[in-house]
Amino acid sequence: MWMCRACGEIYDPAQGDPDSGIPPGTAFEDLPESWICPVCGARKADFEKIDD
Repeated sequence: MWMCRACGEIYDPAQGDPDSGIPPGTAFEDLPESWICPVCGARKADFEKIDD
């Protein structure tokens, strides 16, 4: 799982980000570079890997 350093939002690959058109099962590495945090709008680069 990956956490937004700006707001603490968690990206869980098992859940994806359906509201942004990202289906469940999408690995963080496979997200487009244009993807942003659905909560605060931070860039993909602002996320850090956390223990699952």
